[in-house]
Amino acid sequence: MSALNAGPRSREGAVLYAIDATEQKALELKFAQSHKMEAVGKLAGGVAHDFNNVLTAIIGFSDLLLQTHRQTDPSYRDIMNIKSSANRAAGLVRQLLAFSRRQTLQPEVLELGELLTDLAPLLNRSLSEKIELKIVAGRDLWHVKADRSQFDNVIINLAVNARDAMPDGGCLAIRTRNVSERESLKAAGLGVAAGEYVLVEVEDNGVGMTEEVMAKIFEPFFSTKEVGKGTGLGLSTAYGIVKQTGGYIFADSEVGKGTTFRIYLPRHIVESDGEIAQPREKKKEATRDLTGSGRVLLVEDEDVVRNFAARALARQGYEVLEAGTGVEALEVMERERGKVDIVVSDVIMPEMDGPTLLKELRKTNPGLKFIFVSGYPDDAFKKSLDDNEAYSFLPKPFTLSQLAAKVKEQLGG
Repeated sequence: MSALNAGPRSREGAVLYAIDATEQKALELKFAQSHKMEAVGKLAGGVAHDFNNVLTAIIGFSDLLLQTHRQTDPSYRDIMNIKSSANRAAGLVRQLLAFSRRQTLQPEVLELGELLTDLAPLLNRSLSEKIELKIVAGRDLWHVKADRSQFDNVIINLAVNARDAMPDGGCLAIRTRNVSERESLKAAGLGVAAGEYVLVEVEDNGVGMTEEVMAKIFEPFFSTKEVGKGTGLGLSTAYGIVKQTGGYIFADSEVGKGTTFRIYLPRHIVESDGEIAQPREKKKEATRDLTGSGRVLLVEDEDVVRNFAARALARQGYEVLEAGTGVEALEVMERERGKVDIVVSDVIMPEMDGPTLLKELRKTNPGLKFIFVSGYPDDAFKKSLDDNEAYSFLPKPFTLSQLAAKVKEQLGG
């Protein structure tokens, strides 16, 4: 077609839309990181539970061997080294349980300003002489509900990391203040639920961290320290403790300028003065008589753990009946016509678990004393029991003396 015969030209155009996806991308990254931490936490919790059974046996049989060796015996020191190494391993397992939020907490109503004041001498000993410690407590600080010793560990871990980030000296500042519900909305983008919080800021002016390091700091076994200088569990432990307490922990850092960790703990409304935890007192360990008498039904599917526990209790004077499962325990109770003073039972077992066993035993013996032992905290199975159910709990790994003391305590010894 020639240009003369061509009709009027149609106009072509395009409409462009510009969308800022920065915030969406940031939220996607935070969600992915949260999902990753949750998955790693479940894995860590499962591994920790299995290791607790192994460590219970190692520590327990070490205790049994120590009872048959004098301190002058050359083997005594070897056995002590085995037990010491097992206890160190148990410490690492506790950190894994803390990260996976499956440890046993003993929450108290605390005022964090007082807690930090009590902790200051220990923090100063943990820091070098070239580092200045500043603790600034907010006025009229609200109360929180947390495990005192575990929160101490959180602050100590952050302080030690800050020390390592300031090899040439500097200042470590720990500040506390109240955060109103309106102010908490500013942190909604970080995943903080609206509410009233007590904020703890731990700030150093050290070497700082890169974005790549920041993305991994709460992962277990991640460390920027030299081999042998750290386990890589300090910050992951802090993360787990804060999360299990119902709070949040975040970090901001800039290379060459320093790092600030921010911990948000939910406010606890105090209904009576009796709720507030009393100042800590140094407890003197007294040598206890752990011998006793009575019939104990020991229910444990791990043969090696059951073997140690049975021997340990028998040495203290108890008559011990054994069962490898909950079903077997019911058979023993029927055979013995219920003539058992106390049951010590694992929680997770094949065929019938501990809580189900307790419910069955309550049908014929409502006043039976019961102790659960587990590598998981009691919160993990408490929901499957009646609210008014009476039982005691002993976390794994436990020592010979801890087991004997718990049984004697429950029998009124």
